[in-house]
Amino acid sequence: MKRKLIFGIVIFLFVFTSFAISAMDKKKKEALYQEVELFSRALAIIQEDYVEEPKPKDLIYGALKGMLSALDTHSQFLDPDTYNELKVETEGKFGGLGIEITIKDGLLTVITPIEDTPAWKAGIKPNDRIVKINNELTRDMTLTEAVKKLRGKVGEPVNITVLREQEKKLLEFKIVRDIIKIKDIKEARILEDGIAYIKLIEFRENTPSDAEAALEKLKKEGMNALILDLRNNPGGLLNTAVKFAENFIEKGKLIVYTKGRKSSQNLEFSSNASKPILDIPMVVLINEGSASGSEIVAGALQDYKRAIILGTKSFGKGSVQTVIPLGDGSALRLTTSKYFTPQGREIHGKGIIPDVLVEEAKVELAEEMKTPESPLEIFEELEKKEKPKIMEDKLKDYRSDNQLMHALAIIKALRIYKK
Repeated sequence: MKRKLIFGIVIFLFVFTSFAISAMDKKKKEALYQEVELFSRALAIIQEDYVEEPKPKDLIYGALKGMLSALDTHSQFLDPDTYNELKVETEGKFGGLGIEITIKDGLLTVITPIEDTPAWKAGIKPNDRIVKINNELTRDMTLTEAVKKLRGKVGEPVNITVLREQEKKLLEFKIVRDIIKIKDIKEARILEDGIAYIKLIEFRENTPSDAEAALEKLKKEGMNALILDLRNNPGGLLNTAVKFAENFIEKGKLIVYTKGRKSSQNLEFSSNASKPILDIPMVVLINEGSASGSEIVAGALQDYKRAIILGTKSFGKGSVQTVIPLGDGSALRLTTSKYFTPQGREIHGKGIIPDVLVEEAKVELAEEMKTPESPLEIFEELEKKEKPKIMEDKLKDYRSDNQLMHALAIIKALRIYKK
C-alpha cells in the first residue's frame, strides 16, 4: 500500500511538472526533470524510512512552503486556513494588532503600524524588527506563521520583543488584540489659508469614492493647495492606488507599469480622469512606512513634477503578488512582476527618494503665560490648562509636526513664487 502511494505521488509530480515546463527549451526541460527526479527520490525515502509514517498531504504542503519561500520574502504557499484569512483581511475588518509586516534582510520587520490600532497606540514603529512573539524566536519563522501567531482572540494580549536598530535597544511590548477596522481616509480638512490636508491610511476598495467625496468637500471649503499625507501608508490594492492618483494626473498619462517574465505580466496603468486637479500646488509626505501603493502615487506625482515629495525615503516594496487558487482550497501567492514609475524607476528595494529630506521630529510649542501673582490667578491658569479648547488642539496637532510644517512653508513659498 505504501509503495503504491509513493508511486502515485511520484507520477503526479511528473505529470504536474510536465505541464509546467512544456514551454521551456530542451536543455531547461532536461535540467528540471533531473531535479524533479531527485525530489521524488527524496520523497520516496522519507515516506519509506522516516520514524513515523507521514501523511502525503503534509509532505506536499511542506515541500510547497519551502519551494515558495526559497523564491523571495513575498511569495508563499497558502494552506486553506491561511488563504481564508487572506480573504478576510482584504475586507478591511479583522482581529489582530494592526501592523503590516514583511521579511526584510531575513528578519521579521514592521512595514508600518496602522494608525489608531493597538500596535500604533503601543508605540510600534516602521522598521522595528520583531525578534520574539510570546517569547518564541522569529528567526526561522515564515511570514504566514508570524501572522497566525499575532492574530487571535480579541481581548487577548500578545507579547512581542522588538529590536529598534536606530536606538540599539530591545523593547518589550504587551499589546491586546482588537478588531482592526481600517478607515482609508483618516482626515480631510482645511488647515489654514485654503491649504487642505488629506491623511490616507491605506488603499482599499472604497478609497476612490471616499477620496472623491473628500476632495469635493474640500473644494467647497475653499481648497487652493493640498498636502497629501502618505506616511505609514502600507499600500493596499493596486487598482485603487492608480484610481486615486488619477485625481492629480492629466488624462492619458502613464501612472505606473509592471514588468515580469511574461508579456501578459507587462501592464500599463494610465489616468482616465475626466477632470483631474492640476491647478493647485501639492506636497506629498512619505516616510519609511510608506510602501507599495503609496510609493506608486508618490512616484508618479514626482515624475510629472505634479507634487513636491517631502519626508524620508519610502520602504521600497514594489513587487506584484498574484494569488493563484489551487484545487483543494489552498493557493500560491507568487511574485509575478515589479512596479516601475512612469520614468522607469524601479521601486522594489529602492523606494522613493523625497525631493526635500526632512526627518521626523516633534516641535515643542512655547506657551505664553504670565507669572501668576495671586491664588486666584493660579487657579485660573490651572483651569485654563484643564479646559479642552477645540481650536487650540487642532492647531497643536499639526503645528507640532515638523514635516507637516515644512510642507506648509513650501506651499506658501510656491504661492509667493507664482505671484
